[in-house]
Amino acid sequence: MELSCAVGGSAAAPPGPGPPPPAAAPGPPMDGEDYESLPSGASLGTHMMAGAVAGIMEHTVMYPVDSVKTRMQSLQPDPKAQYRSVYEALKKIVLTEGFWRPLRGINVTMLGAGPAHAMYFACYEKMKKTLSDTIQHGGNSHLANGIAGSVATLLHDAVMNPAEVVKQRMQMFNSPYKSVLACVRTVQKTEGFGAFYRSYTTQLTMNIPFQAIHFITYEFMQEQINPRREYNPRSHIVSGAVAGAVAAAATTPLDVCKTLLNTQENMALSSVNISGHLSGMANAFRTVYQLGGVAGYFKGVQARVIYQMPSTAIAWSVYEFFKYFLTKHKLEKRTSF
Repeated sequence: MELSCAVGGSAAAPPGPGPPPPAAAPGPPMDGEDYESLPSGASLGTHMMAGAVAGIMEHTVMYPVDSVKTRMQSLQPDPKAQYRSVYEALKKIVLTEGFWRPLRGINVTMLGAGPAHAMYFACYEKMKKTLSDTIQHGGNSHLANGIAGSVATLLHDAVMNPAEVVKQRMQMFNSPYKSVLACVRTVQKTEGFGAFYRSYTTQLTMNIPFQAIHFITYEFMQEQINPRREYNPRSHIVSGAVAGAVAAAATTPLDVCKTLLNTQENMALSSVNISGHLSGMANAFRTVYQLGGVAGYFKGVQARVIYQMPSTAIAWSVYEFFKYFLTKHKLEKRTSF
Protein backbone atom coordinates (compact mmCIF):
# COMPACT_ATOMS: atom_id res chain seq x y z
CA MET A 1 0.00 0.00 0.00
CA GLU A 2 1.53 4.14 4.80
CA LEU A 3 1.24 1.83 -0.96
CA SER A 4 1.15 1.42 0.27
CA CYS A 5 -0.09 3.63 0.18
CA ALA A 6 2.12 2.31 1.09
CA VAL A 7 2.06 1.97 -0.48
CA GLY A 8 2.92 4.49 2.81
CA GLY A 9 3.03 4.93 5.69
CA SER A 10 -0.07 5.37 7.06
CA ALA A 11 -0.62 6.90 4.84
CA ALA A 12 2.42 4.80 4.63
CA ALA A 13 3.03 3.92 -0.09
CA PRO A 14 1.14 0.43 -1.83
CA PRO A 15 3.02 -2.74 -3.08
CA GLY A 16 3.21 -3.53 -6.77
CA PRO A 17 3.13 -6.91 -8.51
CA GLY A 18 6.22 -9.05 -8.86
CA PRO A 19 7.84 -10.20 -12.10
CA PRO A 20 5.39 -11.30 -14.80
CA PRO A 21 4.77 -15.05 -14.94
CA PRO A 22 5.97 -16.92 -18.01
CA ALA A 23 3.53 -17.38 -20.84
CA ALA A 24 1.69 -20.67 -20.90
CA ALA A 25 0.21 -22.67 -23.71
CA PRO A 26 -3.47 -21.82 -24.32
CA GLY A 27 -6.08 -24.13 -22.96
CA PRO A 28 -8.90 -24.19 -20.41
CA PRO A 29 -7.75 -23.88 -16.78
CA MET A 30 -8.19 -26.88 -14.56
CA ASP A 31 -9.12 -26.94 -10.89
CA GLY A 32 -6.05 -26.39 -8.75
CA GLU A 33 -4.11 -24.81 -11.62
CA ASP A 34 -1.44 -22.51 -10.24
CA TYR A 35 -1.01 -18.80 -10.91
CA GLU A 36 1.91 -19.32 -13.27
CA SER A 37 -0.21 -21.24 -15.77
CA LEU A 38 -2.48 -18.26 -16.38
CA PRO A 39 -1.89 -15.86 -19.30
CA SER A 40 1.07 -13.56 -18.65
CA GLY A 41 -0.83 -10.34 -19.46
CA ALA A 42 -3.84 -9.53 -17.30
CA SER A 43 -5.94 -6.68 -18.70
CA LEU A 44 -5.61 -3.04 -17.62
CA GLY A 45 -9.07 -3.19 -16.06
CA THR A 46 -8.08 -6.26 -14.06
CA HIS A 47 -5.02 -4.51 -12.62
CA MET A 48 -7.06 -1.41 -11.78
CA MET A 49 -9.88 -3.31 -10.11
CA ALA A 50 -7.58 -5.64 -8.17
CA GLY A 51 -5.40 -2.70 -7.15
CA ALA A 52 -8.32 -0.56 -5.99
CA VAL A 53 -9.77 -3.35 -3.84
CA ALA A 54 -6.34 -4.16 -2.41
CA GLY A 55 -5.69 -0.50 -1.58
CA ILE A 56 -9.01 0.05 0.16
CA MET A 57 -8.64 -3.17 2.15
CA GLU A 58 -5.04 -2.36 3.11
CA HIS A 59 -5.86 1.09 4.47
CA THR A 60 -9.21 0.39 6.16
CA VAL A 61 -8.62 -2.90 7.98
CA MET A 62 -5.68 -1.51 9.96
CA TYR A 63 -6.92 2.08 10.19
CA PRO A 64 -7.22 2.21 14.03
CA VAL A 65 -3.54 1.30 14.34
CA ASP A 66 -2.70 3.98 11.78
CA SER A 67 -4.51 6.51 13.99
CA VAL A 68 -2.37 5.43 16.94
CA LYS A 69 0.79 5.71 14.83
CA THR A 70 -0.03 9.30 13.90
CA ARG A 71 -0.48 10.25 17.56
CA MET A 72 2.61 8.40 18.74
CA GLN A 73 4.67 10.33 16.18
CA SER A 74 3.63 13.62 17.80
CA LEU A 75 6.78 15.45 18.92
CA GLN A 76 5.05 17.50 21.65
CA PRO A 77 2.02 15.39 22.62
CA ASP A 78 -0.66 16.58 25.00
CA PRO A 79 -0.26 14.94 28.44
CA LYS A 80 -3.60 13.22 27.83
CA ALA A 81 -2.32 11.74 24.57
CA GLN A 82 0.89 10.04 25.67
CA TYR A 83 0.97 6.29 25.13
CA ARG A 84 3.43 3.51 25.91
CA SER A 85 2.08 0.89 23.50
CA VAL A 86 -0.39 0.45 20.67
CA TYR A 87 -2.78 -1.56 22.85
CA GLU A 88 -2.71 1.02 25.63
CA ALA A 89 -3.32 3.80 23.13
CA LEU A 90 -6.32 2.11 21.51
CA LYS A 91 -7.82 1.30 24.89
CA LYS A 92 -7.32 4.84 26.20
CA ILE A 93 -8.71 6.46 23.04
CA VAL A 94 -11.83 4.30 23.05
CA LEU A 95 -12.49 4.81 26.79
CA THR A 96 -11.88 8.56 26.87
CA GLU A 97 -12.90 9.71 23.39
CA GLY A 98 -15.46 7.18 22.23
CA PHE A 99 -15.61 3.86 20.42
CA TRP A 100 -15.52 5.35 16.91
CA ARG A 101 -12.69 7.83 17.55
CA PRO A 102 -9.90 5.57 16.14
CA LEU A 103 -11.81 5.49 12.83
CA ARG A 104 -12.05 9.26 12.45
CA GLY A 105 -11.00 10.23 8.91
CA ILE A 106 -11.37 6.73 7.45
CA ASN A 107 -13.84 7.97 4.82
CA VAL A 108 -11.31 10.29 3.16
CA THR A 109 -8.75 7.47 3.20
CA MET A 110 -11.14 5.15 1.37
CA LEU A 111 -11.92 7.86 -1.19
CA GLY A 112 -8.22 8.36 -1.87
CA ALA A 113 -6.97 4.77 -1.65
CA GLY A 114 -9.24 3.32 -4.36
CA PRO A 115 -8.27 5.57 -7.29
CA ALA A 116 -4.68 6.00 -6.05
CA HIS A 117 -4.01 2.25 -6.02
CA ALA A 118 -5.93 1.66 -9.26
CA MET A 119 -3.72 4.24 -11.00
CA TYR A 120 -0.61 2.82 -9.36
CA PHE A 121 -1.12 -0.75 -10.55
CA ALA A 122 -2.33 0.29 -14.01
CA CYS A 123 0.65 2.60 -14.54
CA TYR A 124 3.13 0.08 -13.13
CA GLU A 125 1.93 -2.81 -15.28
CA LYS A 126 1.72 -0.74 -18.48
CA MET A 127 5.13 0.91 -18.07
CA LYS A 128 6.80 -2.30 -16.93
CA LYS A 129 5.63 -4.17 -20.04
CA THR A 130 6.52 -1.33 -22.41
CA LEU A 131 9.99 -0.77 -20.96
CA SER A 132 10.74 -4.49 -20.66
CA ASP A 133 9.86 -4.96 -24.34
CA THR A 134 12.29 -2.17 -25.19
CA ILE A 135 15.15 -3.11 -22.85
CA GLN A 136 15.04 -6.91 -22.92
CA HIS A 137 12.64 -7.65 -25.77
CA GLY A 138 9.83 -8.97 -23.58
CA GLY A 139 11.99 -10.28 -20.73
CA ASN A 140 11.78 -9.19 -17.12
CA SER A 141 14.01 -6.13 -16.69
CA HIS A 142 14.83 -4.98 -13.15
CA LEU A 143 15.61 -1.53 -14.56
CA ALA A 144 12.16 -1.42 -16.17
CA ASN A 145 10.54 -2.49 -12.90
CA GLY A 146 12.37 0.23 -11.00
CA ILE A 147 11.47 3.00 -13.44
CA ALA A 148 7.85 1.84 -13.67
CA GLY A 149 7.53 1.67 -9.88
CA SER A 150 8.99 5.18 -9.46
CA VAL A 151 6.64 6.75 -12.01
CA ALA A 152 3.66 4.85 -10.57
CA THR A 153 4.57 6.16 -7.09
CA LEU A 154 4.52 9.73 -8.42
CA LEU A 155 0.94 9.24 -9.59
CA HIS A 156 -0.18 7.36 -6.50
CA ASP A 157 1.15 9.97 -4.09
CA ALA A 158 -0.23 12.84 -6.17
CA VAL A 159 -3.72 11.42 -5.54
CA MET A 160 -3.14 10.17 -1.98
CA ASN A 161 -1.18 13.07 -0.44
CA PRO A 162 -4.16 15.44 0.07
CA ALA A 163 -6.12 12.58 1.66
CA GLU A 164 -3.14 11.91 3.97
CA VAL A 165 -3.07 15.55 5.10
CA VAL A 166 -6.77 15.56 5.98
CA LYS A 167 -6.64 12.10 7.54
CA GLN A 168 -3.73 12.88 9.86
CA ARG A 169 -5.26 16.15 11.01
CA MET A 170 -8.48 14.30 11.82
CA GLN A 171 -6.52 11.65 13.73
CA MET A 172 -4.66 14.04 16.07
CA PHE A 173 -5.70 14.45 19.69
CA ASN A 174 -8.21 17.29 20.19
CA SER A 175 -8.50 17.79 16.44
CA PRO A 176 -10.47 21.01 15.87
CA TYR A 177 -12.08 19.73 12.69
CA LYS A 178 -15.66 18.48 12.94
CA SER A 179 -15.68 16.66 9.64
CA VAL A 180 -13.55 15.86 6.60
CA LEU A 181 -15.26 18.60 4.57
CA ALA A 182 -14.72 21.15 7.37
CA CYS A 183 -11.04 20.19 7.51
CA VAL A 184 -10.61 20.61 3.74
CA ARG A 185 -12.33 24.01 3.77
CA THR A 186 -10.35 25.28 6.78
CA VAL A 187 -6.97 24.16 5.45
CA GLN A 188 -7.73 25.64 2.02
CA LYS A 189 -8.86 28.95 3.53
CA THR A 190 -6.09 29.40 6.12
CA GLU A 191 -3.08 27.73 4.49
CA GLY A 192 -3.90 27.60 0.81
CA PHE A 193 -3.97 24.72 -1.67
CA GLY A 194 -0.24 24.13 -1.26
CA ALA A 195 -0.85 22.79 2.25
CA PHE A 196 -2.24 19.58 0.75
CA TYR A 197 1.14 18.94 -0.91
CA ARG A 198 3.51 20.31 1.72
CA SER A 199 4.78 16.81 2.50
CA TYR A 200 4.71 15.55 -1.10
CA THR A 201 8.48 15.56 -1.62
CA THR A 202 9.01 13.89 1.76
CA GLN A 203 6.34 11.33 0.85
CA LEU A 204 8.14 10.54 -2.40
CA THR A 205 11.52 10.46 -0.67
CA MET A 206 10.06 7.93 1.77
CA ASN A 207 8.09 5.83 -0.70
CA ILE A 208 10.84 5.30 -3.25
CA PRO A 209 13.24 3.64 -0.75
CA PHE A 210 10.26 1.97 0.92
CA GLN A 211 9.28 0.39 -2.38
CA ALA A 212 12.87 -0.64 -3.15
CA ILE A 213 13.32 -2.34 0.23
CA HIS A 214 9.84 -3.80 0.06
CA PHE A 215 10.27 -5.36 -3.41
CA ILE A 216 13.73 -6.75 -2.64
CA THR A 217 12.51 -8.32 0.60
CA TYR A 218 9.30 -9.65 -0.92
CA GLU A 219 11.06 -11.23 -3.89
CA PHE A 220 13.71 -12.73 -1.60
CA MET A 221 11.02 -14.25 0.64
CA GLN A 222 9.15 -15.60 -2.37
CA GLU A 223 12.33 -17.27 -3.60
CA GLN A 224 12.69 -18.97 -0.21
CA ILE A 225 9.12 -20.13 0.43
CA ASN A 226 7.48 -20.10 -3.01
CA PRO A 227 10.25 -20.70 -5.59
CA ARG A 228 7.81 -21.95 -8.23
CA ARG A 229 5.82 -18.71 -7.90
CA GLU A 230 2.49 -20.49 -7.74
CA TYR A 231 -0.69 -18.77 -6.59
CA ASN A 232 -0.12 -19.47 -2.91
CA PRO A 233 -2.01 -17.19 -0.48
CA ARG A 234 0.10 -18.25 2.52
CA SER A 235 3.35 -17.31 0.77
CA HIS A 236 1.93 -13.93 -0.30
CA ILE A 237 0.81 -13.18 3.26
CA VAL A 238 4.09 -14.17 4.93
CA SER A 239 6.30 -12.49 2.32
CA GLY A 240 4.16 -9.34 2.36
CA ALA A 241 4.25 -9.12 6.16
CA VAL A 242 8.03 -9.50 6.37
CA ALA A 243 8.61 -7.06 3.52
CA GLY A 244 6.27 -4.51 5.08
CA ALA A 245 7.93 -4.76 8.49
CA VAL A 246 11.48 -4.32 7.15
CA ALA A 247 10.57 -1.43 4.86
CA ALA A 248 8.46 0.30 7.53
CA ALA A 249 11.18 0.19 10.18
CA ALA A 250 13.83 1.45 7.78
CA THR A 251 11.78 4.44 6.60
CA THR A 252 10.27 5.52 9.94
CA PRO A 253 12.42 8.72 10.18
CA LEU A 254 10.94 9.95 6.91
CA ASP A 255 7.44 9.06 8.08
CA VAL A 256 7.94 11.11 11.28
CA CYS A 257 8.99 14.12 9.17
CA LYS A 258 6.00 13.62 6.87
CA THR A 259 3.63 13.55 9.85
CA LEU A 260 5.09 16.80 11.20
CA LEU A 261 4.69 18.49 7.81
CA ASN A 262 1.10 17.24 7.50
CA THR A 263 -0.07 18.10 11.01
CA GLN A 264 1.94 21.29 11.65
CA GLU A 265 1.89 20.69 15.43
CA ASN A 266 1.49 24.12 17.03
CA MET A 267 2.99 23.14 20.40
CA ALA A 268 6.02 21.52 18.81
CA LEU A 269 6.74 24.35 16.39
CA SER A 270 6.27 27.11 18.95
CA SER A 271 8.65 25.37 21.38
CA VAL A 272 11.50 25.85 18.88
CA ASN A 273 10.37 29.38 17.97
CA ILE A 274 9.01 28.51 14.53
CA SER A 275 6.25 30.88 13.47
CA GLY A 276 3.98 30.23 10.53
CA HIS A 277 4.04 26.90 8.73
CA LEU A 278 6.91 24.45 8.54
CA SER A 279 7.78 23.46 4.98
CA GLY A 280 10.44 21.38 3.29
CA MET A 281 12.01 18.05 4.15
CA ALA A 282 15.28 19.59 5.35
CA ASN A 283 13.46 21.86 7.79
CA ALA A 284 11.38 18.95 9.03
CA PHE A 285 14.50 16.82 9.66
CA ARG A 286 16.15 19.69 11.53
CA THR A 287 13.05 20.35 13.66
CA VAL A 288 12.59 16.70 14.58
CA TYR A 289 16.20 16.55 15.75
CA GLN A 290 15.81 19.75 17.78
CA LEU A 291 12.74 18.39 19.54
CA GLY A 292 13.67 14.74 20.09
CA GLY A 293 17.25 14.08 19.03
CA VAL A 294 18.02 10.86 17.16
CA ALA A 295 15.27 9.04 19.09
CA GLY A 296 12.75 11.49 17.69
CA TYR A 297 13.19 10.01 14.23
CA PHE A 298 11.89 6.66 15.48
CA LYS A 299 8.81 7.82 17.37
CA GLY A 300 5.94 5.48 16.59
CA VAL A 301 8.15 2.83 14.98
CA GLN A 302 6.35 0.08 16.92
CA ALA A 303 2.94 1.25 15.72
CA ARG A 304 4.24 1.71 12.17
CA VAL A 305 5.60 -1.84 11.97
CA ILE A 306 2.51 -3.33 13.63
CA TYR A 307 0.38 -1.43 11.12
CA GLN A 308 2.48 -2.19 8.05
CA MET A 309 2.93 -5.94 8.55
CA PRO A 310 -0.73 -6.95 8.24
CA SER A 311 -1.64 -4.12 5.85
CA THR A 312 1.08 -5.12 3.37
CA ALA A 313 0.16 -8.78 3.77
CA ILE A 314 -3.48 -7.88 3.07
CA ALA A 315 -2.54 -5.80 0.02
CA TRP A 316 -0.44 -8.57 -1.54
CA SER A 317 -2.91 -11.38 -0.82
CA VAL A 318 -5.95 -9.38 -2.00
CA TYR A 319 -4.20 -8.12 -5.13
CA GLU A 320 -2.89 -11.54 -6.09
CA PHE A 321 -6.27 -13.17 -5.42
CA PHE A 322 -8.27 -10.72 -7.51
CA LYS A 323 -5.69 -10.73 -10.29
CA TYR A 324 -5.78 -14.55 -10.29
CA PHE A 325 -9.59 -14.74 -10.00
CA LEU A 326 -10.43 -12.12 -12.63
CA THR A 327 -7.88 -13.41 -15.14
CA LYS A 328 -8.98 -17.01 -14.68
CA HIS A 329 -12.64 -15.98 -14.99
CA LYS A 330 -11.97 -14.20 -18.28
CA LEU A 331 -10.03 -17.21 -19.60
CA GLU A 332 -12.87 -19.57 -18.68
CA LYS A 333 -15.39 -17.34 -20.46
CA ARG A 334 -13.14 -17.20 -23.54
CA THR A 335 -12.70 -20.98 -23.72
CA SER A 336 -16.41 -21.69 -23.12
CA PHE A 337 -17.34 -20.29 -26.52
